[in-house]
Amino acid sequence: MILRMPEMINPTSKQKEVQDHDDLSLLIIAPAGCGKTETLALRAKSLLSRQIIKAPQHILMTTFSNRARDNMKDRLRRHLSPQEMQLVTVANFHGLSARIIQAHGHVIGLDPVALKMPRSDWVKEQCYKLGLYQQDINEVMTTLSSIKRQALSDEEVMAQLRGSALSIEGSRVTEGQLTYDDLPRLAELILANDQVAELYQCHFGAVIVDEFQDLTPQQLRIIQRIGYKKTTYAGDLAQGIYGFAGAEPDYIQKKLQDECESKIIKFTESFRSSPAILEAVNSLNSLTGGQPLVAANPDSWPSGGFAAHRHFNNIQEETKYVIQFCQYIRKKLPQQRIGIATRIKERRRFIDEAIENSGLPYYHWDGAMLDVSVARKIRSMLTKLSVDDFNNADDQHDFLRQAVMLDSEQDPDERTALSNAIDWCFARLKEGDSPADIQNRIREDETESLSTRPGVHLLTGHAGKGQQFDWMVVVGLEEDYLPTYHAIKEGSKAKLDEEARIFAVMLSRARHGVLVTSSATVPDDHGRLRPKETSRFLNSLSSTVMSDRKEIYDWLASADWQAIAAR
Repeated sequence: MILRMPEMINPTSKQKEVQDHDDLSLLIIAPAGCGKTETLALRAKSLLSRQIIKAPQHILMTTFSNRARDNMKDRLRRHLSPQEMQLVTVANFHGLSARIIQAHGHVIGLDPVALKMPRSDWVKEQCYKLGLYQQDINEVMTTLSSIKRQALSDEEVMAQLRGSALSIEGSRVTEGQLTYDDLPRLAELILANDQVAELYQCHFGAVIVDEFQDLTPQQLRIIQRIGYKKTTYAGDLAQGIYGFAGAEPDYIQKKLQDECESKIIKFTESFRSSPAILEAVNSLNSLTGGQPLVAANPDSWPSGGFAAHRHFNNIQEETKYVIQFCQYIRKKLPQQRIGIATRIKERRRFIDEAIENSGLPYYHWDGAMLDVSVARKIRSMLTKLSVDDFNNADDQHDFLRQAVMLDSEQDPDERTALSNAIDWCFARLKEGDSPADIQNRIREDETESLSTRPGVHLLTGHAGKGQQFDWMVVVGLEEDYLPTYHAIKEGSKAKLDEEARIFAVMLSRARHGVLVTSSATVPDDHGRLRPKETSRFLNSLSSTVMSDRKEIYDWLASADWQAIAAR
């Protein structure tokens, strides 16, 4: 049995407001669980059915991943006819940028045919060849990524580089190799050409952007060059957790408010989470910038839902309690999903080991979650793969690319996903995994995917974004773990606010209940116990959750589990 957010057959008043909005420029504030994807599909349907957009013009819809792209396409198919579907282009930003480069790269002196499409570990591979240590590798990758978020030519990029980063960039240019950082950089340069920009402006009569809070300023410039004043932006400031990738949610929202002027529609009802969870999430709004939420049907949640915090003296006590909690939920609701999330993967290692020995069905989210078509290609490659031939290859990365026939893949999005999967396989083989072991770790992103299987799911806060679980256990609410040591050391408000947003995202994955835990001591990498202060975020959360052991026990003992299972 797979539980999902109820289908909204009749649009809500807010969805109808978006659907019927005449102006092409619109900002939608839609927190988690508010039916945002459905709303954007209805928006596209309305623009086409009212012939605000009609052939030969198209609607451009942008997402941030292949999975989000495919989810959006599935939702669109529920509302659009096959003819209407042909007028909607759904692409993630890397795919969109790749298309622009392949079609118009010549206007900035590029030969699109000669360019090599990105593969995720190319820069790291060059760092290894130079014999760099991990700290230096991180610095090179950060430097290149940061500089390339500007509209700079290859020559201008190289003029800002020194040392290893300059050497690697020189090799990239010589080889005609693109990286993922190059795609939006070059697309922005191409769109600076007025004739090219006008082609895209005429072709796309309207633009729809999903998850605006994840935009980098560079990505926003690309969108505005194509669809300024005719773009619908949807998202939620409180879910902006990709600062490490260049996202600037506060800056982006201000720019969108300027573009859309007063055309802002705010969603306030959640269809996903119980009132108890929403109250916990709302308690962090002063830190996250989130929109206050209420449950769409509060009386439909048995006992109002569950939200609790438990503090323990040590990791052993915490781990034992978490295992017992999961076993109790599983006994009552064997078909439901429990997510166990931490901000940092290492903080979860004690829980992972205990779960693996508990007899509970569990799933690690550290393996590869691949699109169905990519998973099939990788599995086919692994079935025929000779480990001896791989080990003896002069270029092992290239050996895998040829084995999966990467060069024959023409679709930019599919090629990107396939390239990422090859890099993941390469890393697993280098760590000694057999082809069979790797096949067993591949999860296909389809209806019965990893995210919908009953049992315990072990993940990080970033991995869980966009997912939904019946119950969440958020572990590690201590200073240095959430917020992280690096965020505390830097001390900037933006970094600390993003840490609060990561916490809010983990909480908001849950439908029925959430348990938050912290420990007074945590072992370091050498096993030495280190005293820890509880996370500053618990100060906001404390008044909205149960913390007394007996109170929590009484709620669990008296809950109407049959009603919870039916919800």
